[in-house]
Amino acid sequence: MVTSVSRVKSNGSDATPSNCEVITGAQQRSLLVCADGAVSCVANCKASRGMTTPRPFSDNQPLMAVYFDHRIEPPESSGDPSQMAWHSTQPILAVASVSAETGGAVDLYLQQGEHVTTCHVQRPSPATVLRWHPCKAVLAVGWQSGEVLLQSHPSGEQGSLPATHATGVTVLEWSSSGSRLLTGDQTGLLVLWKVDARGRVQGPPLVKHTYGKALTCCLFRPVTPAEDVAQLARAAVSGDESALDMFNWRTAGKGTLLKTQEGMAFFVSTDDGCVHCGDEKGRSSSVLTIDGHIQRLLYLERRGVLAVITENLLLSQYRLGPEGGAQEIMKVKLSGRSGQTADITWAERGLLVTATGEPVIRLWDLEKDDNCVLALDESLGFEKGETLHCVAHCAAKDILAAATSRGRIAMWRNVTLVSSHGELESRSQWKLQTPIEVEGNISQLQWGSSLNLLAARSINTVLILSEHVMSTHFSQQVAAVQLTPNQLSVTYFSSGKQLRLCCDTHIKGVCVTKDTVTVWNGRRVAVYEPSQGVLRSTGSFLCESPTLTVHGGDIYTVEPQRVQVRTMQGTVKQLLPFSEAEGNPVLLSVCQSFLAVGTDLAHVKVYDLSRREAKPHCTAKNLRDLIPNLGTLVSVKCNSTGHQVSILLTQVNGRPDHRVYFYDVEMDTLSYFDFFTGRPSTGSLQSDDPERTEGHVAELHGRFPISQFWDESEPRLFVCETVSKVMSSQQPAPPGSLEGADVIVVSFFYTQEHGLLLQDCYPRPAGMEALLAMDVPFYYFTCKPGEGPIEGEKPPAQPNSAPHMVSRRVLRDFIGLEDCDKPTRDAMLNFSFFLTIGDMDEAFKSIRLIKSKTVWENMARLCVKSRRLDVARVCLGNMGHARGARALREAEVHPELEARVAVLATQLGMLDDAERLYKSCKRYDLLNKFYQASGQWQQALETAEMHDRVHLRTTYYNYAKHLEAMGDRSLALVHYEKSDTHKFEVPRMLLEDVVSLEIYINKTKEKSLYKWWGQYLESQSDLESALRYYEYAQDFLSLVRVYCYLGNLQKAAEIANETGNRAASYHLARQYESQEDIKQSVHFYTRAQAYNNAIRLCKENGLDDQLMNLALLSNPEDMMEAACYYEEKGTHMDRAVMLYHKAGHFSKALELAFSTQQFGALQLIAEDLDENSDPTLLSRCSDFFIKHSQFEKAVELLVVAKKYHEALQLCLDQNLTITEEFAEKMTVSRDSKEIPEETRRDLLERIADCCMRQGNYHLATKKYTQAGNKLKAMKALLKSGDTEKIVFFAGVSRQKEIYIMAANYLQSLDWRRDPEIMKNIIAFYTKGRAPDLLAGFYEACAQVEIDDYQNYEKALGALSEAYKCLAKAKALSPEEQDSRLAKMQHRISLVKRFVQARRLFEEDPNEAVLLCKSLLEEADLDPAVRIGDAYGFLVEHYCCQGSFQEVSISTDDDRPAVPRELQFSSQCCDLQAYRTVEEMTKRVPTLNIAFYVSQQSLEALQRAVGLPLTGPKRDRGDKQDSGDEDEVEEVMENEQED
Repeated sequence: MVTSVSRVKSNGSDATPSNCEVITGAQQRSLLVCADGAVSCVANCKASRGMTTPRPFSDNQPLMAVYFDHRIEPPESSGDPSQMAWHSTQPILAVASVSAETGGAVDLYLQQGEHVTTCHVQRPSPATVLRWHPCKAVLAVGWQSGEVLLQSHPSGEQGSLPATHATGVTVLEWSSSGSRLLTGDQTGLLVLWKVDARGRVQGPPLVKHTYGKALTCCLFRPVTPAEDVAQLARAAVSGDESALDMFNWRTAGKGTLLKTQEGMAFFVSTDDGCVHCGDEKGRSSSVLTIDGHIQRLLYLERRGVLAVITENLLLSQYRLGPEGGAQEIMKVKLSGRSGQTADITWAERGLLVTATGEPVIRLWDLEKDDNCVLALDESLGFEKGETLHCVAHCAAKDILAAATSRGRIAMWRNVTLVSSHGELESRSQWKLQTPIEVEGNISQLQWGSSLNLLAARSINTVLILSEHVMSTHFSQQVAAVQLTPNQLSVTYFSSGKQLRLCCDTHIKGVCVTKDTVTVWNGRRVAVYEPSQGVLRSTGSFLCESPTLTVHGGDIYTVEPQRVQVRTMQGTVKQLLPFSEAEGNPVLLSVCQSFLAVGTDLAHVKVYDLSRREAKPHCTAKNLRDLIPNLGTLVSVKCNSTGHQVSILLTQVNGRPDHRVYFYDVEMDTLSYFDFFTGRPSTGSLQSDDPERTEGHVAELHGRFPISQFWDESEPRLFVCETVSKVMSSQQPAPPGSLEGADVIVVSFFYTQEHGLLLQDCYPRPAGMEALLAMDVPFYYFTCKPGEGPIEGEKPPAQPNSAPHMVSRRVLRDFIGLEDCDKPTRDAMLNFSFFLTIGDMDEAFKSIRLIKSKTVWENMARLCVKSRRLDVARVCLGNMGHARGARALREAEVHPELEARVAVLATQLGMLDDAERLYKSCKRYDLLNKFYQASGQWQQALETAEMHDRVHLRTTYYNYAKHLEAMGDRSLALVHYEKSDTHKFEVPRMLLEDVVSLEIYINKTKEKSLYKWWGQYLESQSDLESALRYYEYAQDFLSLVRVYCYLGNLQKAAEIANETGNRAASYHLARQYESQEDIKQSVHFYTRAQAYNNAIRLCKENGLDDQLMNLALLSNPEDMMEAACYYEEKGTHMDRAVMLYHKAGHFSKALELAFSTQQFGALQLIAEDLDENSDPTLLSRCSDFFIKHSQFEKAVELLVVAKKYHEALQLCLDQNLTITEEFAEKMTVSRDSKEIPEETRRDLLERIADCCMRQGNYHLATKKYTQAGNKLKAMKALLKSGDTEKIVFFAGVSRQKEIYIMAANYLQSLDWRRDPEIMKNIIAFYTKGRAPDLLAGFYEACAQVEIDDYQNYEKALGALSEAYKCLAKAKALSPEEQDSRLAKMQHRISLVKRFVQARRLFEEDPNEAVLLCKSLLEEADLDPAVRIGDAYGFLVEHYCCQGSFQEVSISTDDDRPAVPRELQFSSQCCDLQAYRTVEEMTKRVPTLNIAFYVSQQSLEALQRAVGLPLTGPKRDRGDKQDSGDEDEVEEVMENEQED
């Protein structure tokens, strides 16, 4: 727990802690000091915006800090401070003061309170507003007189804005880029100015507005970043210098990045509660009005919400519309003390903080609509009744600072909580830190500059508080730790002395040796020596060196491009120069006689100090050539021989590097260990135990180093302190747990031959602050005050001695050897080293002369860490530890190495290591046993419940036994119940206390316990109580047994009959049998299902009727016994047959049934026969059924007997229908070995033949297919007429003959109307390779087109396809083939000539007529071209030319007469048509003329010639629907395309 902070006054001169490191809020740790000189550390895992990577600490930086306060040095003319303002990035503080004599003044001060004399401004009126430019060091000052002054730092250049305000300035606001400035006064005049990059006003005002009321607040409204950059780009191209500066960070100033260029819209509030919105275009409108004086305007950019706070703490939120309107979304009254002026600060992320003179500050989360209060804690040093008046927030550190009424500054740090698994949670907590004591009551607090300085304004002065990391150092068994800004605690471990050093200046750094203590503050160096129990000053000198170190009697300081070697009095005795390329030395470190130097240009150089003068040990090495993305060096250390240099550094982006680098001076090589991956640069740790190595890799990955040290005497031993990326101060890691530990101390062996060897890693001990050094056999840590006495020693009792700030912990290899001599220490180091590299011979050589059991025990402990069980066996043998050796031998059954090592650790008393090892290998069963053996029962129960549930009941049982042995019976009883062993363990435990036992049994109401208690009472002859508890337990056997003992058989019978309990019934049956009550005995034997006993009594007493029923209820053996009884007796033979049948003895049942002619029984027996029955028995039964004309039953038995041919023949002889089920029974599977394959196929064909005779074609098809005869299967399917299945079967069979058969079948269908059938016919003939048959089908198609549709064009196409197919066909002889092709060709030519004639008719009718007449002269014209079609063509032609077509021949006198020549020509055509019809009827007398000539033409012809036409006159033949014709045409065209 941290307490109040002590403060050391500073006059700002030589106490300046220059160049001190300030830990920002983006880093991991912030630290405070205690009032009594004690030091405490508060760890913060991340800022509220998200976790960032911690920053490594420099050489002398432990995890502690102290606040230095500096009072400002105002000029004599200045009065009391009235207000102040920090620059946002630069450490410049502006303070306005008021004096009754001189008026108002504004002065600028630096971070240590130094007054900037060039920047003093004096005016008769006081300053009212101070505003810094967001980027430049330009201050805008508003005065009561209305003047607005712009002042530059450090030049002090001043410039006033044109006089526009006549009254006091009330508002000043810079835009985010600094290119615009808003000024407003008490009369309501608001002016917008344009400012250039140098902070000078450009031209007249851009905008002027007068609102008539005093202005109170104003702010600019930002726009989206895309619009910002676009506006900046346009402004930069047009020559705007400020815009150019925003793009050029070098011009804008160091560290200035491109910020968003705001849209020039702004909000301003007036004294009457109005808020106006304006822009640089001159537009202005009122957006809202609120009651009361407006104190603050806040804009929530993420939500686009404007928050307004009035002086009476009324908070209103408004959503701003695109047109400038404002919609109120919330209004709430903030809590606070009435009558007090509230100090309100904006903590970003929508967090509003108010201080109103109460003991608490109030936080309002405007985004989450939540609130909380932060109160003071008296345990931290605050007083009761202390109130808070002003508040300030540091965004970088996420710290709230609040000033109290008792001269203290309270601080709260926002700490993100971390779960027990090491994961960050979404919630955070404000943690109260150490209070800072200041003089006077603070009226204003403000954080500022990139250094996060805190300014506190009181009535008469201003204090600047800066955080300084406390200084520590260790060397030559001397440790120094800074307590307060001017106090040190110095510990001499060789003598055990503890001294306190008080200086008159602030201490920036310290360096100790066994003879001196050297401190410096950046400007002055002071040297102290111990003398008679105190530290006395021996000299001091001025020296502005940021760092120094001491070796022997020399002090090493730095200045640009060189290191100075000084005497203790400050005289320079030697210079160690560095070239300009090497840079300026900034880091110094001494180990033994070697000095390591690091420069600001990342060069490393080592000097040998063993001689009178320092000599270079190696040339300067440029690390930038070897390490990519190198930023700056943080720490440079060398080992005691000067051969190895270790380096910590940061990357270019400022983040710490997660590697520690090792530079080999002799080999000129660079290697590293990467804590992010847990592996060195070689890719793997050097070890002979890969399993252990991988475990360490898992423990170390995801970390980075923060400090490093070499042992002062052992050059191979290196140690560093590492931090996890996820750190938690809320839930510290348990001892011995590496997982989730915040800080881990890692030690290595490093040699040229073997590289980097991991020696040990373990969490930093609880209560320790930071690793200070390593000096074998101890680690040295800084610790909290009073928590770290030196191990093995008691704190000194001197009243004035300094508190213990350093604690040492023994190295793992030296536990028990803290006071060993140097040979033993060297032997142990060698043993550890050779054990690490796996050289067992050298390891044993190094310790062969050691006889001490303590040393061997320590080496056995070392084997636990190194997991070397082979070495551990030797150590246990030398120790004489027989029990441990046996346990280690028995542990070999465990497959996990960690489990075996844990057994060793347990035997050596290393319980924490054993626990960790069991957890790492997840052997929770062994961990459970370990906890039980060590008496950690709660942990054992938790482990069993979470991970080892298979042993949960056993754990409960063992714990109960433990509690019983300890005398805690009540708790033991609970765990016996959890282990489910209470039914016998609790009665045993409480047997001596009968009363308690009876109470427990009645309370639990367990039936088993009731029964046990009833048995106990029965043993005590208390039968009445025993009966009652037997009844509670529903133990009917015991009830019947007791009642029988009492002679109450009637009550026992009632219980047995009501409950049906078999055991009770059996006991009662035996009682009745003993009394020769056979009827009751048989009855209760039957209820007890003891049928053999009941059957025995029936046989003995001739109860044949009951015997049959009992035998049927009993087992087959009893049935056989009863059947034999009936058979021997010779009566009730039907019962004997049935019992033999039920018992499964079919042969005996059939034999007895045949002998006694029981045909009904035979039928029942035959139903239960199967393939496993005796074949002879089956044949006998089938013959019996045939003899009695029950052929179906006989067939079934023959099939069961696998006499398929006899069964099939019987079906044929008796004309029995073969069903599919029966056919499947007769079908033998292909894999069966009962009959040969040929016989199986013959059987299937016979079955199919039988199905064909019976008309079951589908079943016949199936059996033919199973027999492999697909042709017969197809024939059977064709007989079924199932077209769909025929097409499917043909498709899947893929046989030529089957394709042809299917196509032939499909031709028998109406293929003319079904195009799908036509497609299948063509496809099947094609697949069946029958082109002759396909040609015939095409001829049939052609004939259909001619006969039905007179479509000779399609017929011609079909004949062409037929010719192609015929050409592919194979005839019996070539002559026959040629003859068929010639006939087909001739037919095609005739059809083609007729088609040509019909096509030629429209162009040349006469030529068409001649061509048609030539066709009629062909002798074999029909059937290629029907004669009627040819004659009909001619008749139609003549009819078209005849006079009967001319309407002018009519008797209508009104029409003009036709010329005689035309009339004569028409008459000739009519006559020719008539003659053609006559010729057609003579050539084919039976020809139907109306089929070939239209009825209209015939009637007109008759009228024209006046003669009757011969031949039949009936309608044209039925023509197919045109749709059918189209379908046939489509199918044929598709086939032609194919």
